[in-house]
Amino acid sequence: MDGMFGRAKKKDAAKDPAARTVTLIGKPGCHLCDDARAVIEAVCAETGARWEERDILQDEALYREYWEQIPVVLVDGEQHTFWRVDAERLRRELGA
Repeated sequence: MDGMFGRAKKKDAAKDPAARTVTLIGKPGCHLCDDARAVIEAVCAETGARWEERDILQDEALYREYWEQIPVVLVDGEQHTFWRVDAERLRRELGA
């Protein structure tokens, strides 16, 4: 619980990593996206979290919002990071 505002922190809502979803937003041919994918695959395999990939070139809204940041990583629909993915930080975010 966030004492100052009296609301539950995001991590309190879903402590089980298997109930979490990681989304990689990227595009084909992006070497940073390839690097991010490798980290996400490894962390999700380790924690049991689900992951999915979205192609920014196939979604106009994603393109407008994230074009300058790809790869972008979302956890349960909220932006976690962009450009580089830190495996330990992702594990912590997933509650592992």
